[in-house]
Amino acid sequence: MSEIFAEYKTIIVFLHVISAVVWVGGMIAMRYAAHPSFMALESGEERLKRIVHALKRLFIIVFPFTMILLVTAVIMLIGYDLKTTEYASLGYAKEGIWSIMFINFFVMILRRNRAAVFLEKGDVAGAKFSMALVGKYMIPLNIILGIVAIFLGSMLSSSL
Repeated sequence: MSEIFAEYKTIIVFLHVISAVVWVGGMIAMRYAAHPSFMALESGEERLKRIVHALKRLFIIVFPFTMILLVTAVIMLIGYDLKTTEYASLGYAKEGIWSIMFINFFVMILRRNRAAVFLEKGDVAGAKFSMALVGKYMIPLNIILGIVAIFLGSMLSSSL
């Protein structure tokens, strides 16, 4: 793995950074650009349908980048031999943050899918309940964690 990292370091770091940017940037765009537009819709049912649809599109776009982020993180941890350096704790902190973010992301997918089923059945209240935590807490949590992880990654890369 160290040989692969040495040979393709620039590409691996680029893929890692762009994956983080797409994931965090997509959530920022959804929460602070698209969401206010959805809230301007008069019909609560139409609003929920649009939000559920937009989140499906976002999750389809973001999911492959979460996988790239994971693979490149493992390659970099091994390639930099991070566990034997004084920066190991910083690497583990990033690992932990991205793990929490992925679990939160997965739960958001489940909640969005459940809301879609509720909407298909005409249960707007059930869909609203399923989506309530996503926009209010889950996406903002991942945005904050993602920004912290990107900052830690910047610190780490400037130290290695």
